[in-house]
Amino acid sequence: MTLIKPTRRAFLASTAGLVIAVALPQARRAAAQAQGEQNFAPDAFIRIAPDNTVTVLIKHLEMGQGANTGLASLVAEELDADWAQMRAESAPADTALYTNFAFGIQGVGGSTGLANSYTQMRKAGAAARAMLVEAAAREWGVDASAITVEAGTLTGPDGQTGTFGDFAEAALDSEVPADPALKDPSEFKLIGQKLTRLDSPGKSDGTSEFTIDIYLDGMETVAILHPPKFGATVASVNDTAALEIPGVIRVAQIPTGVAVYGTNTYAAFQGRDALEVEWDESGAETRSSAEMAQVWAEAARGDAREVEASGDVDAAFANAATTHEAEFVFPFLAHAPLEPLDGVIQLSDGEAEVWMGSQLQTVDHGTLAGVLQMDQANVALNTVYAGGSFGRRAQPASDFAAELANVAAAAGPGAYKLLWTRENDIRGGNYRPLTVHHLKGALDAEGKIIGWQNTIANQSIIAGSPFEQMMQDGLDPTSYEGSTQMPYDWPAHRVSWARMESQVPVLWWRAVGHTHTAYSTETFLDELLEMGGQDQVQGRLDLLSAEAGRDRAVLERVADMAGWSGPGTGDRRMGIALHESFGSYVAMIAEVEDRDGHPFTTKVWCAVDCGFAVNPDVVISQMEGGIGFGLGTTLYNEITIEQGGRVRQSNFDQYRMMRIYDMPEVEVAIVNSENDPSGVGEPGLPPIAPAMANAWRSLTGATPRRLPLQDAGV
Repeated sequence: MTLIKPTRRAFLASTAGLVIAVALPQARRAAAQAQGEQNFAPDAFIRIAPDNTVTVLIKHLEMGQGANTGLASLVAEELDADWAQMRAESAPADTALYTNFAFGIQGVGGSTGLANSYTQMRKAGAAARAMLVEAAAREWGVDASAITVEAGTLTGPDGQTGTFGDFAEAALDSEVPADPALKDPSEFKLIGQKLTRLDSPGKSDGTSEFTIDIYLDGMETVAILHPPKFGATVASVNDTAALEIPGVIRVAQIPTGVAVYGTNTYAAFQGRDALEVEWDESGAETRSSAEMAQVWAEAARGDAREVEASGDVDAAFANAATTHEAEFVFPFLAHAPLEPLDGVIQLSDGEAEVWMGSQLQTVDHGTLAGVLQMDQANVALNTVYAGGSFGRRAQPASDFAAELANVAAAAGPGAYKLLWTRENDIRGGNYRPLTVHHLKGALDAEGKIIGWQNTIANQSIIAGSPFEQMMQDGLDPTSYEGSTQMPYDWPAHRVSWARMESQVPVLWWRAVGHTHTAYSTETFLDELLEMGGQDQVQGRLDLLSAEAGRDRAVLERVADMAGWSGPGTGDRRMGIALHESFGSYVAMIAEVEDRDGHPFTTKVWCAVDCGFAVNPDVVISQMEGGIGFGLGTTLYNEITIEQGGRVRQSNFDQYRMMRIYDMPEVEVAIVNSENDPSGVGEPGLPPIAPAMANAWRSLTGATPRRLPLQDAGV
């Protein structure tokens, strides 16, 4: 297949009709019109074509989380469009137009996609509607207030009708409302309803294009050989055997390893395997993950930086009738998206165009231009569907974009596809950090919790990255988030963090710090409640602070859904967990049985409050996906670094994924609140592991302290 993608300017210039971006100043629109452009802005949020289709340019990467459908539904609601006429395409890289208000750059992560776009995209739809109505009013010679709009059709006071497409070109002469009025939620017809996902048809019939599908005329495929240890570098390369393989064009050393260029994927991979490379390992990480875990554990047992505290913790433990301690070890984890990292770059004299599943477009765009030593205006970055990410494509250091640019720079003008293998990905670092939690609890004579202490030891994700400004006085909140600002009203508590160092590169991973803090806090709390003779649901309810109304609502809802009357006494037991992350509140109850000495989750009940649920079906899907992802990780996943510094795992035969037969029945209830929408891509993951572990403790009497469970011998 030969596919040549148009540039973003060519794409817009070839489009007739109305293109609007309410963020653009009127002066920019006027300048574009003066130059004779049919579309009044070079970049935009909405394109309405004469054929009556409405295309929404999505500023966030669509990686399966439903961004295209969610943002398009916001526009369609205020536009009063028919859902059948809606389309979605990825916006170009343009920070000025497509900023994520949560970050200040173009990019998505932390479940901010819909939350930061909720008002913006609704206003874009409302503005487009007003402009179309004004155009119709001019043509019909009536007052704009006399025109109604429903399902993509404008109707005048005397029965005149017209579609959006009929007035798209005339609407170019309408003024862009500075602050268009928005609907009251009681008027919503699309928001809050189940809608067919816009990306489902193409992904079902194979017509959707991911980076791995893109081929350009004359394109070379590039395979990379990376160092076998983190921190190692190339000492020497013998490429004689590689260059003798049919289809291998060249071999080049780049900063991250050795690149092999081929006429096709097979040749490039064969050439890479034939390389003879000597590595300089003098600066490499040679400790095993087991050795690092021991160092981390010692740090978690010692003094660390206090990050949150209340009451007199020392006195609480000194006066306690009973104390309890536990240590939890969480391994390095790879993201392992189905589509490994890949990108396509076309390099010509002084210009470059790139296609990749970029999650942080602003960072990647700047990196590409910097490595290529080009003005950023001469580098076009096109965002393409990504086959998963879970944080892997959101790289603060823009590692992959830099590698892609270096591949092109080393070869010169031409078209190149850099395609990572599964082994590149699994052994490529940027893992969820290895983490150790040490917890202590104090109970009084009546079994009530009077003291809580949690010390976390792990590497910082954002230190030394462009996101370092998120650090707070040297503290990285992503390292311990979820262990602080808990909804429970502790009489006395202390949370501390010990920052660890290693050559292993770490990165945020789906739900970031919440992935380990939810497990350690909710299983340890369950144990304390049991020791105090308290019911796990009622005990949590009694601990909740007066401000934790949303936590209380989901906890009570999930208990009602599952008919909770305790964990049970039979061959199947229940466990519960409650956790807030990224502005969403989730409570889960897992039902677990013993199958040949291993936990098997038969059913999960989930209650979620994510504010106003814009697309309920997407919310439910994300909860289900988070549950499956979290269970698979808890049961099977870990990256093991062996003595000497090499990663043991390399592919899915050693880094096992969740199988369909492992998946439990899932029942999800959305607890709609009057709050603005919050994230759903990540909050469904943290509670499932502790809920399952709490049920397993009811069956066996012990909580697994080391994950994954297969590594703990469970």
